Amino acid sequence: MVENIKNAVGSLAETIVTFLGFSPDAANFFYVFLISMLPIVELRGAIPVAYALGLSPLNSYIVAVIGNLIPVPFILLLITPLCNLLKKTKLLAWFPRWLDAKVEKNRHKVEKYAFWGLFLFVAIPVPGTGAWTGSLIASFLGFDFKRSFLSVLGGVLTAGVIMTLLSFGAFDMVRNLF
Repeated sequence: MVENIKNAVGSLAETIVTFLGFSPDAANFFYVFLISMLPIVELRGAIPVAYALGLSPLNSYIVAVIGNLIPVPFILLLITPLCNLLKKTKLLAWFPRWLDAKVEKNRHKVEKYAFWGLFLFVAIPVPGTGAWTGSLIASFLGFDFKRSFLSVLGGVLTAGVIMTLLSFGAFDMVRNLF
């Protein structure tokens, strides 16, 4: 499985590593970084990959969190205007309708408790939750940007800790930390 992932994002990571003049070993961190930026997979998939690649827990956590957070401000600021634009097209109007349905499905989980609901939604690492979906929900529900970002940030940090502990194990993490 790790080889399939490396093949999928490997050439991009290796191109970046070569361009920036980093060592070839740095490519593994770019794999983790790029995987953590992907919707659905996010850091929930990136941290186990980091473990499989033999990276340190602390560095894996930091790289995955940063990668997972990069799309968040863009989603919070741009998804609503983009969807409004797409709704006016015949070819792509299905996409905002699909997003609306996804938000409605999860609305009750977040709306009642707003900040803390969004935090918990992002923090609990189960399929269908995460920074991408949490940011979409916050944007579609009209939540404040700053509070939404802080809530998603807290959720991502928490999900990263959970996934690091699950992937590396508490004893492995202490042994490999340094």
